[in-house]
Amino acid sequence: MSLREYCFDGERKLDLDAMPTGAGDRKAEKGALKAQTEENLLRAAELQERMYAEKREGLVIALQARDAAGKDSLIKKVFSQLNPAALKVTSFKTPTSTDLAHDYMWRIHQALPERGCIGIFNRSHYEDVLVVKVHQLHKGYRLAERCLTDDFFERRYRQISSWEQYLWENGYRMVKVFLHISREEQKQRFLDRMELSEKYWKLSVGDMKERALWKEYDEAYEKSINATATRNAPWYVLPADDKWYTRYLMSEILVKTLEDMDPQYPPLDPDEAAKIPAAMQELETE
Repeated sequence: MSLREYCFDGERKLDLDAMPTGAGDRKAEKGALKAQTEENLLRAAELQERMYAEKREGLVIALQARDAAGKDSLIKKVFSQLNPAALKVTSFKTPTSTDLAHDYMWRIHQALPERGCIGIFNRSHYEDVLVVKVHQLHKGYRLAERCLTDDFFERRYRQISSWEQYLWENGYRMVKVFLHISREEQKQRFLDRMELSEKYWKLSVGDMKERALWKEYDEAYEKSINATATRNAPWYVLPADDKWYTRYLMSEILVKTLEDMDPQYPPLDPDEAAKIPAAMQELETE
């Protein structure tokens, strides 16, 4: 499959059951694709440097996934190779009482990077139409009754799309990535966490209980992605069973997005350029 086949930008509907969770036939290319990943990251670092110098656009990459799908390792293996001065990673946990006292986008908006920088959201505003929907958490919110209507989530999809378009119109690009792990692979990763001492810190029995709601999450992801996939804020549904392949695809997305942005080093200010000959002479005569 080409990168385009993993992309959803509003032109077609996502059927999650039809999307692969592993590398498939491309496993035969593993060595070459891992080498390509390294080349992509070098290219991405070069483009990020230009983006940081230009400071015209910001980039937000929102990562969504089921538990154990590999968000943390993806950030570590891919994005850690970029310039940390121009990179901001934000992990969104369960909302605090302060978060819940504001609108649901309040904490998200505060996490936006400056223009010229890349922001990585480890989970994102989509939690408010995923876990909130699956567990019907909104019914316990302290909101005016006019806000708790039957079209609660349809309105949230509209609000999210409007906010993402607002970002586009204010110098930000948003790319949304769903790591699509199989039920079998998630089970194996949970077992690894219980059996390997170096993975105990990742262990959460609560995460495992969510497996009972697999179908409900499938439906929530499909609905959310189909309702919010647009040309200016596309979704990528990436297979997550083979981490090396996920990293390759993520590096491809990163390079493609930065190349579409086409950042350029800003030209030297004319006033500063006029001072260069004298400054050079001064340095040469020290």
